[in-house]
Amino acid sequence: MKEKLVEIKEAALAELKNAKISSEVENLRVKFLGKKGELTSILRGMGGLSAEERPLIGKLANEVRAEIEAKLEEVTKVIKDKEKNEKIANEVIDITMPGKKNTIGKRHPLDLTLESMKEIFISMGFTIEDGPEVELDHYNFEALNIPKNHPARSEQDTFYVNDSLVLRTQTSPVQIRVMEKQTPPIKMISPGKVYRSDAVDATHSPIFYQMEGLVIDKGITFADLKGTLELFAKKMFGDKVQTKFRPHHFPFTEPSAEMDATCFVCQGEGCRVCKGSGWIELLGCGMVHPQVLRNCGIDPEVYSGFAFGFGVDRMVMLKYGIDDIRLLYESDMRFLNQF
Repeated sequence: MKEKLVEIKEAALAELKNAKISSEVENLRVKFLGKKGELTSILRGMGGLSAEERPLIGKLANEVRAEIEAKLEEVTKVIKDKEKNEKIANEVIDITMPGKKNTIGKRHPLDLTLESMKEIFISMGFTIEDGPEVELDHYNFEALNIPKNHPARSEQDTFYVNDSLVLRTQTSPVQIRVMEKQTPPIKMISPGKVYRSDAVDATHSPIFYQMEGLVIDKGITFADLKGTLELFAKKMFGDKVQTKFRPHHFPFTEPSAEMDATCFVCQGEGCRVCKGSGWIELLGCGMVHPQVLRNCGIDPEVYSGFAFGFGVDRMVMLKYGIDDIRLLYESDMRFLNQF
């Protein structure tokens, strides 16, 4: 047994001397001093020794353990110092290198235009109202005087969740909800995202933004509508802008009209943006249909009002001369950094 202890010591010291990394040192510790290690196995066999041999072998075993542990500590320190120095050398930061520039985003042209439009209407005393994008068919169509099988539904084909739930095609349902909850006078705008089942091309997108407005009070006339929208156009595009109204048809307004403005690029002389006409179509509007007022519990004999709506995307494209709506939704920083 004495010879075996000497062999274990010499083998342990030799292997530790050749260890290069911390994991090798740990493996050697387990191999020689672990619960199932070689030295531990020898000590478990001491029960078979005589009373005279036991203390001598025990003393030698402790000396062997001490020498191995001392060597382990020495080698561990050397290897850890070496690994530490290598890590420090590899993690040196060259402070002379140029730093990485943080890319700072910019506000989207849709957001910039929407903010300008909001500020104009807020300055005229309008409040901002919001509503759900997943809307009841009742609010999106029927309460707006568009019953089932009405031809206007084909112009606003949308995405149906089920027979009674749709992704809203316009923000007009917000107007209905406000009229149901508030007693006139009402003066509000409802900006937001809307959806229509349109094929994607340069001028159409299944997702786009609208802003609609509503004014309800006693004695409201078409003159109030014209004055409000003319003021908006001048604040949005400049004092030189002129407007004109053309008869149109909307199921929820009567009479209805579309408003054009002189092209702010060519000042009405004719150019590529206005297709040579000198005019640009801005929005649809009209006096709120009496049936729509009745649907919301408002007496049309006492109150009247006007409503208007326009596409925010179209306003962006007109304002910045953008000819493809897809550019607004592709998140291409080369395009967005221009604004």
